[in-house]
Amino acid sequence: MPLWMTDFPGCIFHVFFISKKGIGRNSPVKKGIRGKQLQQLYENVLLYSFYIQPLLLTLLVTQLKSTFRLTTKTLFFMATINKGILGPLSGTVGTVIGGSWKGISYIRSQPTSRRSVFSQAQLEQQAKFSSVIKFLQPMTPLLAVSFRDYAVQMTGFNNAMRYTLKNAVTGTYPAFTIDYSMALVSRGDLPNAQNPQAASTTIGHINFQWQDNSGVGRAMPTDKSILVAYCPSRNQCIFTTEGQDRSTGSDSLTVSAFSGQQVETYVAFISEDGKNIASSVFTGTVTVM
Repeated sequence: MPLWMTDFPGCIFHVFFISKKGIGRNSPVKKGIRGKQLQQLYENVLLYSFYIQPLLLTLLVTQLKSTFRLTTKTLFFMATINKGILGPLSGTVGTVIGGSWKGISYIRSQPTSRRSVFSQAQLEQQAKFSSVIKFLQPMTPLLAVSFRDYAVQMTGFNNAMRYTLKNAVTGTYPAFTIDYSMALVSRGDLPNAQNPQAASTTIGHINFQWQDNSGVGRAMPTDKSILVAYCPSRNQCIFTTEGQDRSTGSDSLTVSAFSGQQVETYVAFISEDGKNIASSVFTGTVTVM
């Protein structure tokens, strides 16, 4: 008797599902099994086979390919369990989807149709999210570096969004805005400089100044300045993570594209080896010459 005819729960259903010709004359699968019923049987069988007899399933697939002249493209694998029954699930089984993200294994249900009616609390949260995303999106490359110290099993952008939602959203629904003085564009334990200031005294430039505090904590003379200018009216951001050293006490950021516009400015520092970052300091709203 061929392997696919042996008596273990439901494995003969694989023949029907993967055969391009459908049910053959000698197939043990009854013609009455159709559509979702067969789909459910296939998923249940595949899950059962993975859990109980992974090797037997492999032998079954090999036999089926040989008996029915099937190709690999004809076979449908709904999910795999790479490390046995206690390992993470990857793929889809029934209405469950398994996968991993940044080393975190997860399972979730398949999405359902989105509801069209939201509560007031949901509308308010959506409005807050929209305001924060608008502010942070233009500086995504910066946040990948400047928030990495606190981005445990998440992206720097996600950590910055969490912080901003909690600390820097102001106003009432639907007119939520960002309190730029409370927002951070970098976050870390390296000491920032003392008394940082920003002003536009040269056309197309913002001039930053600070007092050198090298030697305070881990502050070093060679720490590089991070200079940031965000333009709300254009929803654009210009920044550098390779500014002048802390010991110089000043630097200039070229922002010709923002001439005539008001921008929100920030200063931070990053160690020469890039391992330590300071939380940013808001240096005020500046009108660019």
